[in-house]
Amino acid sequence: NFAEVSGREPVLINPKDAKARGLANGDIVRVFNDRGEILAGVLVTDIVPERVAAICEGAWYDPEVWGEKSLCQHGCVNVLTFDKGTSSLAQSNSAHTVLAQIEKFKGEIKPITAFSKPKILQSL
Repeated sequence: NFAEVSGREPVLINPKDAKARGLANGDIVRVFNDRGEILAGVLVTDIVPERVAAICEGAWYDPEVWGEKSLCQHGCVNVLTFDKGTSSLAQSNSAHTVLAQIEKFKGEIKPITAFSKPKILQSL
C-alpha cells in the first residue's frame, strides 16, 4: 500500500541505495536539500533505479515550526522543489526532478498535526 509508510509520505528507494544508507522498509528518513527538509517512510523496491528516489505525490504540509523554514513532519515534497511554473501560459509544475539527500532520521518523531483542528487564539 503506497498510501503512507510509518505515518509519512512514502519514498521509494532502490535496494542498493537503501543498503548503502542502512535503511529498511518502514524506516523514517530525512529527505533534504538547500530548499528544505521533510520526513518520509521508506519503501525499498527495484521499481526505481539506483541513485533515484521517488516521492509520488507529497503529503499535507505539516511544519515542525510554523512561520519558519522548518522540517515538514508529514512529507510535503513541495518543500524540496523549485517554485516556478513552466511558462507564463501553462504554470505547470516544473519540478519533476529534484536533487536531494536521504538519511535515516535520528531526531524525535513527532505526531502529524496536519489533520488536527487549529488552536484558536483568543484576542485580549
